[in-house]
Amino acid sequence: MAERRVILSGSTFEEQIGYARAVVDGDRVHVSGTTGFDYTTMTISENVVEQAEQCLRNIEAALAEAGCGFADVVRVRYLLPDRADFEPCWPVLRRRFGDVRPAATMMECGLADPRMKIEIEVDARRPGV
Repeated sequence: MAERRVILSGSTFEEQIGYARAVVDGDRVHVSGTTGFDYTTMTISENVVEQAEQCLRNIEAALAEAGCGFADVVRVRYLLPDRADFEPCWPVLRRRFGDVRPAATMMECGLADPRMKIEIEVDARRPGV
């Protein structure tokens, strides 16, 4: 039977809503939609690019705990309430994913908190598993 374990970030949202930052399922890692909150302080920037950078730091920590990194990402989903905010984030996203080239989707939709300007979700495969 494949290994299944959850990874928690310490976000109060995980406890309040009942989910994990990521789930490791055998060689697969599924990282939940991750916003730009700094989970140590539960604060969030008003700037979408800064939020994208924090999303990626949060995702990077979950991937590292799962035993992989951005190079192992096979799919990424970007969720934004305002599609005009997506293009300013491209340079930040390209720095992490430009060499990896995962399958990607961007959707314009409402997010759980009006302070949230971007949410990023990724799926990865753990190397050597």
